[in-house]
Amino acid sequence: MGQFVAGEVVVLPFPQTNLQPGKRRPALVVATPLSPDVILCQITSQSRGDAWSVALTRGDFDLGALAVDSFVRINRLFTVEGSVISYTVGKVKEAKLREIRTKLRQLFPV
Repeated sequence: MGQFVAGEVVVLPFPQTNLQPGKRRPALVVATPLSPDVILCQITSQSRGDAWSVALTRGDFDLGALAVDSFVRINRLFTVEGSVISYTVGKVKEAKLREIRTKLRQLFPV
């Protein structure tokens, strides 16, 4: 695939924390370092009810959408090579991306 940008929602075989193969799942691109790598946050349809989940609805998208309302899990960050991403679902609005970045700064205070 081509170059990814922060705010895109992509689908990829999601890595499991026990290193077992995973299913295809959505994730949010939060950064694209100057390399083939992409930094992502997990997206899930299951509410965790914690401070690190940000709601993601159809109205939060500029382009495309997910099939169901979901949650971006800020505390579930991972890095993958862009070539493992299967496809792009859409792109979130700038306001939603700002909200997510604010939560990321809370998770990683400087």
